[in-house]
Amino acid sequence: MTDPRTATIQSHLERSTKTLEAVATECIPSILEAADLISTAFKNGNKLLICGNGGSAADSQHMAAEFTSRLRKDRPRDALPAIALTTDTSFLTAFANDINFEGIFARQVEALGKEGDVLLGITTSGSSKNVVLACEEAAKRGLVTIGLTGSAGLSCDSTHTVAVPGEDTQCTQESHIVIEHLICELVEDHLFPA
Repeated sequence: MTDPRTATIQSHLERSTKTLEAVATECIPSILEAADLISTAFKNGNKLLICGNGGSAADSQHMAAEFTSRLRKDRPRDALPAIALTTDTSFLTAFANDINFEGIFARQVEALGKEGDVLLGITTSGSSKNVVLACEEAAKRGLVTIGLTGSAGLSCDSTHTVAVPGEDTQCTQESHIVIEHLICELVEDHLFPA
């Protein structure tokens, strides 16, 4: 007798595979453009700021670690300046408690962002208020802004958006980590050719 949970596993894997197939069909040009924008910033001595909530906060930290450390162990290279705006718990809790939660990333952009830097905002809905406000603050300061979103795109003007097709939040998040790894790999290949 087949374990009934098998159907749950198969269904999820099929949905995730379909989402990644849609990414392969529809998102390659936008992934390449995002990687080029980040490569250019690093080449010019600028940095990458990354933000998001929940799983996207974890992705922010993961991606910053890949750039500051390295993606591939077999590719020794210089460190790249990437900062996850999701990691300073003293600042995050103080600002959210004393002022508001919506401004936690915008305030850090104000403090850390310089013209020519890149802000990557990760939000499956495309409408996370704190990510949107950070993008707006970044644009005011001359940063390049990239949204990594679900199918709705980012609910504010951004320099560039990579929008994962589909409405399944879990599958969008799973595609985001693949896209983040691809961007890291493309940047490494561009800046540190084998």
